[in-house]
Amino acid sequence: MPNRLTRISTKFLKWRYKNISNKTFTHIMSVVVGLLAGLASVTLKNIVYFIESSLERGVLISNYGLYFILPIIGLTLVYLYVKFIHKEKLGHAVSAILYALSKKKGIIEPKHIYTQLIAAPLTVGFGGSTGLLGPAVASGAAISSNLGRFLHVNPKTRSLLIACASAGAIASIFQSPIAAIVFAVEVFSLDFTMLSMLPLLLASISGVLTSYFFLGNEVLFNFTITQNFEVKDTLFYIVLGVGTAFASIYFTKMYYKILKLFEPLKSPKYRLLVGGLAIGIMLYFIPPLYGEGFSFINNLLHGDHIKALGKTPFDTYTSNIWVVIALLFGITIFKAVAMTTTLAAGGAGGIFIPTMVMGSALGNVMAKVINNSGLGFAVSESNFTLIGMAGLIAGVLHAPLTAIFLIAEITGGYELFVPLMITASISYLIARNALDYTIYTRELAKSGALLTHNKDQSVLTLMRLDDVLETNFKKVRPDMTLGDMLHRSVAKSTRNIFPVVNEKQALVGIVLLDDIREFMFDTSLYDSTKVETFMHNAPEHIFYETDSMKEVMQKFQDSGAWNLPVIKNGKYIGFISKSKLLTAYRRQLINFTG
Repeated sequence: MPNRLTRISTKFLKWRYKNISNKTFTHIMSVVVGLLAGLASVTLKNIVYFIESSLERGVLISNYGLYFILPIIGLTLVYLYVKFIHKEKLGHAVSAILYALSKKKGIIEPKHIYTQLIAAPLTVGFGGSTGLLGPAVASGAAISSNLGRFLHVNPKTRSLLIACASAGAIASIFQSPIAAIVFAVEVFSLDFTMLSMLPLLLASISGVLTSYFFLGNEVLFNFTITQNFEVKDTLFYIVLGVGTAFASIYFTKMYYKILKLFEPLKSPKYRLLVGGLAIGIMLYFIPPLYGEGFSFINNLLHGDHIKALGKTPFDTYTSNIWVVIALLFGITIFKAVAMTTTLAAGGAGGIFIPTMVMGSALGNVMAKVINNSGLGFAVSESNFTLIGMAGLIAGVLHAPLTAIFLIAEITGGYELFVPLMITASISYLIARNALDYTIYTRELAKSGALLTHNKDQSVLTLMRLDDVLETNFKKVRPDMTLGDMLHRSVAKSTRNIFPVVNEKQALVGIVLLDDIREFMFDTSLYDSTKVETFMHNAPEHIFYETDSMKEVMQKFQDSGAWNLPVIKNGKYIGFISKSKLLTAYRRQLINFTG
């Protein structure tokens, strides 16, 4: 069977190369990728809906006392799947894609196609407070990567198709094709040119059509704007921008603090137990933290905060609007906690939709405070709910354009475009100045694996040390005589530099041909002079495990050297030359921009 598939694939590729240009083939592939990513998104939605409806029919969710148990059940199922089937720690979905784009030429293992379709629904369906957008994007990206490999597309096209998959997934979930394109450009750092725009557009459209085909006209937010933007409310939207900025900073910092709290728990079982109990307690007191939270947002948009809050131990006090405000503010505070606890405990999911939930709660709280302050002000609570979401997306993800277009599209119009721009831009500017990187990008930036809109930086990120590493240097020992060095190494080498290593292969110095040139023909020194007499320290060292290509370039610039030794695990493994590095840089730049 594999041989037959190979023969069919070979015939198809021959026919394709003869009859279809690369540009046309990329456009066709973008449509296919968009459809498949949309299908993955629809599948995720339906699986989660099936789990939640099954639990409701079993009268489990209606009894909120069982909130203690459900998250543990879901996390246990994910743990068993990861241990016995996936056999690899679940990583952050979008971060894993960004790493594959920068360091693995867009290659993603096939198992990530179905892993997200299994682990994320089990997490969210049983009450895990994460979102499905990240898993949908990850599954679509894995489909795109492996389809690209099967059809032998080049790494650059494969990376573009992965971005197309993300656009198709987002367009399918939110039915917002423009925001999907903008997300791919902002988060995946694509150059927004005609070369990338048309494939993204085609993928986005096909993703939306997939959603319409399987789900009909069902929309996430069944809401129509009834109150347009009024200039007198400008100051309040500025305040909302500032508020969402600080909430974004809190969201990001809380994410890393909770992950750090779980670090001492080395065993996944302990993480599962502690995390599951913590989530259960939070769900008991704040039921809207259950699952993704779209119903919570919809209820706030329709002005039904009692239904949004659900059944809580504080039901007897919700006739007081300030109690309601306090409970909604509690959701703002604890959504980040619940989401991160779910992920730290071993669950799967994304941060995009939890960000929206937190933003909607904060926006609604601010509107309620303004309307009930007794100062005579009146603002639209639904509008503030929507714009609060945009503020959090802009601040947490550093994606202001995605935030603006997403909220504009899901509301079916652009009546709130001005306040969206005000709040999103303020939130982004403050959060961006406070935090250089997002949850998606922080670890990648630390390891030098982050693609950005800076072309020089991106080209360096795409380069690999292995591609420029040279190993054809003759090694010598410090106790070797000059005669031995000349006969065993210099005479047989085409290079003018010789690494000096000890018995453990650790680099202790280097010898240049210039260092021994005046002594080469003095035979009286052959037996009496050792290599250690001529050796000296290298001007700088490159460390294989930690140095990014940007740092390598900086070391060449600072040292003025033309060759620098590379150290891996404390041992010498070769040299990198400036000429080969610059040649590789120019070649990568041509591939990146061509």
